[in-house]
Amino acid sequence: QVQLVESGGGSVQAGGSLRLSCVTSGDTQSSYCLGWFRQDPGKEREAVATISPMSTEIYYSDSVNGRFTISRDNAKNTLYLRMNSLRPEDTALFYCAAKRAPGRVCYGGYGYNIWGQGTQVTVFS
Repeated sequence: QVQLVESGGGSVQAGGSLRLSCVTSGDTQSSYCLGWFRQDPGKEREAVATISPMSTEIYYSDSVNGRFTISRDNAKNTLYLRMNSLRPEDTALFYCAAKRAPGRVCYGGYGYNIWGQGTQVTVFS
């Protein structure tokens, strides 16, 4: 199965931007639904954005819709999350996630079962 390694987290002032990257390896990226999730201590893990193998189906949570953009480059085996207009409440550990796509719905956060190690995003006011 695919392995996932995130990068691009950091500390940024409110209103700023960051771009997260997730490099996949070990299997064909285009066979997988991919997504970004986040978790703050004491809270449940939340699906932020998901994307189907050919980028035809994209989901955003209400809290990030209009500010974040998910994209993927299957030729480069990389998933991205562009985050604009960041807010202190976006502070969390962000995870890249995957699930095998054939016959499955990518939209939303259900059933993702392969995880990266996470990258921390901290937004200060």
